[in-house]
Amino acid sequence: MACSGKRKRLFNTWINPESYGEGIWLHWVFFNTNPCHTCQILSKKKKIIIIIIIIIIRLLYTLYKLDRQNVNCQEAVLHISNGILYRDYCLVYNHSWTPLEDTLVKAPTYKLVNLTSTMLCDASAVQPEAVKGKALVVMRGQCNFSKKAIVAQRLGAKALLIASNTTLITPSANESEYPKVHIPLALMRYMDFLTAERVFGEGMEVKLYAPQYSKIDPNIAVLLLIAIATVALGGLWSGACERERLKSYAAGGGAEEEHKTDSSRVLYSPLSIIIFVIVMCGMLVLMYFFYNILVYIIIVIFCFATASALFSCLDAVLDLIRCGTLSFSVRSILLASVCISVAVIWGVYRNEDGWIWTLQNVLGIAFCLNFMKTITLSNFKICVILLTLLLLYDVFFVFITPFFTKVCVNRLFFYIFCCIPVVMRVPRFSAWAQNLCGLQFSILGYGDIIVPGLLVAYCSRFDVWINSRKKVYFISCGFAYLLGLVLTFAVMLLSGMGQPALLYLVPFTLITSAVVAGCRGEMRQFWTGTTYEVRRAAYEEQSQNCSVPSLSHNNQHTSSGA
Repeated sequence: MACSGKRKRLFNTWINPESYGEGIWLHWVFFNTNPCHTCQILSKKKKIIIIIIIIIIRLLYTLYKLDRQNVNCQEAVLHISNGILYRDYCLVYNHSWTPLEDTLVKAPTYKLVNLTSTMLCDASAVQPEAVKGKALVVMRGQCNFSKKAIVAQRLGAKALLIASNTTLITPSANESEYPKVHIPLALMRYMDFLTAERVFGEGMEVKLYAPQYSKIDPNIAVLLLIAIATVALGGLWSGACERERLKSYAAGGGAEEEHKTDSSRVLYSPLSIIIFVIVMCGMLVLMYFFYNILVYIIIVIFCFATASALFSCLDAVLDLIRCGTLSFSVRSILLASVCISVAVIWGVYRNEDGWIWTLQNVLGIAFCLNFMKTITLSNFKICVILLTLLLLYDVFFVFITPFFTKVCVNRLFFYIFCCIPVVMRVPRFSAWAQNLCGLQFSILGYGDIIVPGLLVAYCSRFDVWINSRKKVYFISCGFAYLLGLVLTFAVMLLSGMGQPALLYLVPFTLITSAVVAGCRGEMRQFWTGTTYEVRRAAYEEQSQNCSVPSLSHNNQHTSSGA
């Protein structure tokens, strides 16, 4: 009981944000200075797991403290009601000029007067008795925002809404005019006002408020789940395909049988990796100069690629569940029809924010899975070269390029992340007020899944080569990817700016894989790999001697090093 109480006090001391007891607790976990017997039975692996859990808890608590400092936003809510119905509409305001209440309860209620027939640049056509103590809605144009607000104040209005037929912007004025305006001022869409007028009629009452939104949103967990699940499934699929290839050798199918059943493309040469990265850089630069032409080409390519990838994924699922009620040709035709239809639906409705993001994510997951299964890296050396070059590529375009031309980078990122289908998108669930003006998304690029996923897939295949039943390399690399992704999101939230995810994912996955191989004494095999060329050469040589290679003989050299 004494030991249990001591451990509890130590843990509570560390968790308490006002204390500095984390060093005591970590020292106990690492060095086992607590003399209690129940504390000494922890194995080294359990201690490492406890340390990781403690770090994650501490990180989450730090983010929680940061989240309590809510950010000021430019979007607000226009709450319209008539005593029976109510609707919420988008507003855009300037929080440093005319601040609003942060809750609906605190916001005062005003009668709304429709003055959209005037611009309110002067008070000549308005009777003060009709607008005194009420909120006005006028049209945008002819004079600046401060002029309209000052006229509304003189008439005795309590709030001013400016209906706009164009894009909503944050209202602003000259510094000298800011102190003259004392009533709430905000912009709204003119179409929203017409809709509200049809719904509520003349007796509209309004409230203006700007709810604060959280920096930490549940959609981060959704993005994390999508990325981890895609990388894990892609790695398992690649390992399963490698196991089937080895079985075909053991069964005597040989190179011809493998060629019939295998559609993968293996990257052997470092030169091919360098050319691949150079082509990526060139495409990114071309996107800036010839966006209006290339965007449609990329969309068409994306539709074809994702339809093919979705077909491959669904076909593999049907094979896995042994769905054999239909003939192969009929099943293929039905699957092809479904996949092409899904891709076409996305292409037609790709600009719809309300629901199309779910379809884009499904197609993106299928694309990433098929890419990880089709493109295979022959050895760890190729993995290191590819991931390092793409890390430099990612860091250069995010951190270095802004020093040359900021406008170019902003425009390029807008094209890539908002208009071209190369990202997973999940809307911010807690930013409902901002979503009234347009869905706010958190994004994760396909490259942040595929690039580390290729290394995870290689680790999965290497587990097959050495007959590792516990999948040591695959699990270790996958767990490192998870930690790297968590760190990426944490830095993004702490810094308040987007991060190149490969900056954290590449070191985590590469170093973890290398450490595991070094600790197991398999670094030489892991570095050089078991290439397809070696296996094919061995098979052809044994075929000339009229002998059939077996699975155990094919892996004898690799297994001996395990």
